[in-house]
Amino acid sequence: KEKMAVKILLLVVFFAVMVGIGIYSRKKATNVNDFVLGGRGVGPWLTAFAFGTSYFSSVVFVGYAGQFGWKYGLASTWIGLGNAFIGSLLAWMVLGRRTRVMTQKLDAKTMPEFFGKRYDSKALRIAGSAIAFVFLVPYTASIYNGLSRLFGMAFDIDYKVCIIVMALLTGVYVIVGGYMATALNDFIQGIIMLIGICAVIVAVLNGQGGFLNAVKELSLISAEDVAVPALSGGQGLLTSFFGPDPVNLLGVVILTSLGTWGLPQMVHKFYAIKDEKAVKTGTVVSTFFAIIISGGCYFLGGFGRLFDSPAIYNADGSIAFDSIVPQMLSTLPDILIGIVVVLVLSASMSTLSSLVLTSSSTLTLDFLKESVAKNMSDKTQLIVMRVLVAGFIILSVVLALNPPTFIAQLMGISWGALAGAFLAPFMYGLYAKRITRAAVWASYIVGVGVTVSNMFIGFIASPINAGAITMLASLIVVPVVSFLTPKMDEKYVEDIFTCYNETVTVHKKNSLEE
Repeated sequence: KEKMAVKILLLVVFFAVMVGIGIYSRKKATNVNDFVLGGRGVGPWLTAFAFGTSYFSSVVFVGYAGQFGWKYGLASTWIGLGNAFIGSLLAWMVLGRRTRVMTQKLDAKTMPEFFGKRYDSKALRIAGSAIAFVFLVPYTASIYNGLSRLFGMAFDIDYKVCIIVMALLTGVYVIVGGYMATALNDFIQGIIMLIGICAVIVAVLNGQGGFLNAVKELSLISAEDVAVPALSGGQGLLTSFFGPDPVNLLGVVILTSLGTWGLPQMVHKFYAIKDEKAVKTGTVVSTFFAIIISGGCYFLGGFGRLFDSPAIYNADGSIAFDSIVPQMLSTLPDILIGIVVVLVLSASMSTLSSLVLTSSSTLTLDFLKESVAKNMSDKTQLIVMRVLVAGFIILSVVLALNPPTFIAQLMGISWGALAGAFLAPFMYGLYAKRITRAAVWASYIVGVGVTVSNMFIGFIASPINAGAITMLASLIVVPVVSFLTPKMDEKYVEDIFTCYNETVTVHKKNSLEE
């Protein structure tokens, strides 16, 4: 009884703080700009943590860490390092400052709005909002899946109750406080995630006789089920530098790292940056955050095979990857299990809040305001957005309570489609004047076309590799199509790019320019 009381107390305190922040932030959500972007005044630490916590959800902690740790052993840590250096560090360096400057010049609050204004096309904006809407919803529903396994292990509470309570609380603070409440909560949730993952790694390795003993035990397991015939059955593969399947490992690194560059809810964080200092600090902090959280998750998952037990197998003898991490944690002390539950809840709620805010703002600003209610006032837009946040959360709960079998696959598919469609035209659009409307349409078609056709035909066996290939293909397609199709109006494009040439005065401590 006492043990259960500790876990429940941790949850109650956590939920009370989240809702309190929502109420505290309501004054900062009185118009559309404040509700969606926090008035473009979000400081470095909040932005960095908002980026990191939106990046890593229960899907990474429970699903991906278990699955890829089992397949690649300790080499799965490369995925975490890729997430840190490509998905965070490079994303901030390449996209951060330019995104903030150009989206302010265009007065764009969402990614489809950026496409509409940057490429002077209302159709691109509406099509972009449809793609974002269709592929963000399944991602939202998949977040609950990782939670269900953990709650089943830690509490004897029905999974349905957990989903509804989590959805209600996330809904309250997003609807009341908008982006600012989301960013403040992300900061607290991020700190919980940092402390939690470190505590869990130490506890799990101690349970295996310490780090060195765990590595030794892992090196004695032969990987019989690897995809590379030449390596099959070799001992020590699970502790080797590139693991038992380097090619597929690379596919996972590309999808999970480069994908963030084209996901609307990730790039959205750059729109809200406050100033130059926020870019520099945010770059360092979000990279550090990703090294600890993502690197830590995959490193922990790499030891999954040491916890081989009947609990991680399905009835047909196949491995239930989502059960591996809960199985690893089931032997921990109760206080640590409580911390883990709050850690995964934090990861999930922060991603969920980011997704529903992105979905509702896109649907309101890019679809309804552009095509149905063109004269919608600022106040009406705010009301519609809040109603849609509630609608999205209800929809994700309905999907999560009766998940179609393809929901789990749709997680990888939604990343592939969104990043495949948006990454290239967004990144090139910030740098190159020559990118054309036709090239953006081509990228939309490649992103959605390859992903959806692969779902039905299956010409690329792994949806993860399909997503990675789609992204790389769009990076080639956009410049090629731009070269072959008519240029945009030169005067229009030049006017947009003037935003980078405006003169600003800075202190000597920031620049040595005379």
